[in-house]
Formats: sequence, C-alpha cells, structure tokens
Amino acid sequence: MFYDRRKAERVKVNLDASWEGAFARHDGSVADISLTGCFMLTPDCVKPNELVRIEIELPTGERLCLWGEIIYQISEMGFGVRFTHVQEGEQKMLAGMINSLLAKKPVAVPVPAQSVPASARR
Repeated sequence: MFYDRRKAERVKVNLDASWEGAFARHDGSVADISLTGCFMLTPDCVKPNELVRIEIELPTGERLCLWGEIIYQISEMGFGVRFTHVQEGEQKMLAGMINSLLAKKPVAVPVPAQSVPASARR
C-alpha cells in the first residue's frame, strides 16, 4: 500500500526555475509545489539528502529563492525537494502564490444520476 507522507497540499504548476547543488547548476521547471516542497523537472542527477538552492520564477514575475533537501530522485526526469530554512518573507510569497492558484482551481461538481442518460450509466 502506498502511503503519502506529504503534509501540505501540492498544486500543479509549470514554473521556470533553476537549481544549484554542490557540483552543478541547471535550469528546469517546477511541476508541483506546496508550502513544504516541490518536484523539479530536470534531467541532471542529484543524490538524496543533497542540499540545493532553487530559484523559481513566480507567475507575478518575481523570483523566489529557496533552500531544500533532495528527498528522492527519478533518473532523467527530476527530483523531489523538501524546503529547509524558509524565511518569513519567502514563506509569505510562497503561500500567496499557492493560495492564488488554489483559488483558481476548478471544483468538481457531482452530476445527479437522473441527469445522466441511462446509456451512459454503468
């Protein structure tokens, strides 16, 4: 059984970003983000527990710099990061962006069974 250890809701995004580790600096993009971490799409290799600096271009055009620890890495795809040492100003920028994106998130509305044609019900 899969157990999701995330403590904060992730929001799907496509934000330009760059990252810098101990031995490399590369461009990539953030595929999802939360108050506690993100998933970075980038083909370069990193190692779990490696400390990285991530610079994310927010939808407002501002740049947000965060430090994080690599939690896992998927070869030739990217890596998951848990943010560490987030300052109050950075936390506010991140929360503002996430809240704005969540406010725009479409809400699924259930359709009553009687409004669905019998041929479409299974």
